[in-house]
Amino acid sequence: MFSITVRDHIMIAHSFRGEVFGPAQRLHGATFLVDATFRRRQLDEDNIVVDIGLATRELAAVTAELNYRNLDEEPDFKGVNTSTEFLAKVIADRLAERIGKGALGEGAKGLAAITVTLHESHIAWASYERDL
Repeated sequence: MFSITVRDHIMIAHSFRGEVFGPAQRLHGATFLVDATFRRRQLDEDNIVVDIGLATRELAAVTAELNYRNLDEEPDFKGVNTSTEFLAKVIADRLAERIGKGALGEGAKGLAAITVTLHESHIAWASYERDL
């Protein structure tokens, strides 16, 4: 399986419900490095996985929808614990939707999967992988 990864970052505020979250139940900020890895079984006719420029642009468009937001106030996340794992899925699903609409070009039709990883720090991160 071939892959490329592009990177961006987001800065958000949010809070959690549930004793398991301890002090994170209070409003707090988080900064995430966001990696989006695109996979395919065979390279396309240009010998690439996908246009890296388009992948970078579309990841930036998706992260811009979340960046500098208090997720507790966003209608899409009302009543949801916006954990790192959950946010990785949101970003992956939004990228998949853009791929389906052709935003990454014709070559993206051969993509097999996408993985989004949110790095909370240099020692902790979470990922979500989905087929395309």
